[in-house]
Amino acid sequence: MPTGVHLRDVRQQLFHAAERVLLRGGPNALTSRAVTTEADVAKGVLHRHFADFDDFLAELVRDRIARLTDQSALLRAAAGTRTVAENLTGALTELFDPVSVALTSLLFFRDELRTRLHHRGRGLPLLVEAREMLATYLSAEREQGRIAVDADVDSLALSLIGAAHLLFAGRDRTTLPDIEELTKLVHTITADAIQRRLL
Repeated sequence: MPTGVHLRDVRQQLFHAAERVLLRGGPNALTSRAVTTEADVAKGVLHRHFADFDDFLAELVRDRIARLTDQSALLRAAAGTRTVAENLTGALTELFDPVSVALTSLLFFRDELRTRLHHRGRGLPLLVEAREMLATYLSAEREQGRIAVDADVDSLALSLIGAAHLLFAGRDRTTLPDIEELTKLVHTITADAIQRRLL
């Protein structure tokens, strides 16, 4: 088996194990021993592929950020379809899945991890990229005339990310907020920009 394939398989096995640990026990349960036990591999396996546990965590976050690239492309392609609120509600539901919410909590408390991700001064990793994803989508909707031409898409995206994170965080890791509650939040934040497109 080629080394590159084997390495990728082991990394993904460890990442999936870390996600299961996060879902079951939250950020405090995430240790190198917990991950390797969950992955059913020797503890040394993690350290053969990563410099240390913070390096592993940084790569885990980068893996989640990479997934946002695909989600961003799909969301951008959805501009002009359904309603703006429906697109945003769907994107936020996918964005704030339980693993991402748990990783956000982990990032909030681990300065070293944020430093390794080179986000110092930019904001919290994952949330920064999520804001950029929504701003790009909203710009596309603005170009199509579905929100006001002078809508501040960066502020709208920031408001949506902040409010949705508060709605999703702090809940039991296995539950999601009521879809009507999230839809109401999205409508409230975007109402002015959508209504003024007709003025």
